[in-house]
Order: sequence, then C-alpha cells, then structure tokens
Amino acid sequence: MEKEIETLDLTGYKETIPPVNKGTLTLDRDLIFVARTQRGYEFEYDPNFEWGCSPTETLLMSLAGCLAIDVVSFLRKMRAEITNFKINVSGERNTIPPQYYKSIEMVIDISGKGITPKKIDKAIALSQEKYCSVYHSLRKDIKVDVKYNITHAD
Repeated sequence: MEKEIETLDLTGYKETIPPVNKGTLTLDRDLIFVARTQRGYEFEYDPNFEWGCSPTETLLMSLAGCLAIDVVSFLRKMRAEITNFKINVSGERNTIPPQYYKSIEMVIDISGKGITPKKIDKAIALSQEKYCSVYHSLRKDIKVDVKYNITHAD
C-alpha cells in the first residue's frame, strides 16, 4: 500500500498553477483596502474587523485551503469517496510585534467511504512535506498540527 500511495499520479490542478501570481490592493477608506486577485475576485482588509477580514485571517484560511485541496485530491486518487469535508483552523499569535503565528492547529472533519487513518495520514504528509505552497511559504518555526476525525458513510 505504501508504494501505491507514493506513486500517485498528481497531474491535474498542480499543473495549472501560474508561475507568477498578481493582484492589486487599493486604499478604499480609512485603513480599509480592497484586494483584487488576477482573476477578479475581491475582498476587503480591515484592521478593525468592521468591514472585512485581517491579513492574518486570510493567511490562516489560505493555509487551510491549500491543505484541503491537496488532501481531498490525494484521497480521491486513493479511491476514497468523500461526502463531507471541513477544516476548523486556529492560530496562536505572538503577542508583541511582529505578531506572527507561533502555532496553527487544524482539525479535519471528514466523512465518506474508503477513508482510513493510513490514507489520510499520507495525504496530510504529502501536502505538508511536498505540495502545499502556502505551508512552504511560512516561517519555518511555526508549529502546524493537523488532526482529523473520520466518520464512515453507511
């Protein structure tokens, strides 16, 4: 089984990643900025949490999103059928500037058929060790812990 997982065909979304990402950030009002991705998606940054999210919130969600895409993709290639997938993520920050994340915890709630601890452990490891671009863009001293709860479909 171990050899089968290591030789997964990872073609697909990983091949379509643009080598350069671009975007714009425009001051809207006060300290509220509108971010626009190269494909036109928009969201607002607001340090007062009144009109938008903070940059550190979107960093946390980007990490969870990157891991989620990898894990679901890898599990599907391992012939798992996923009916529900959710990540609860939390990050503990340094209390003084720079207020970087010291540790991040993600808890995956997943259900479906053919999902085993061995498969999900391997999918998480592949994401963290090789494929998650966001994870590999973070400080090396951040402790990232990923746990999971599996519910099997009837």
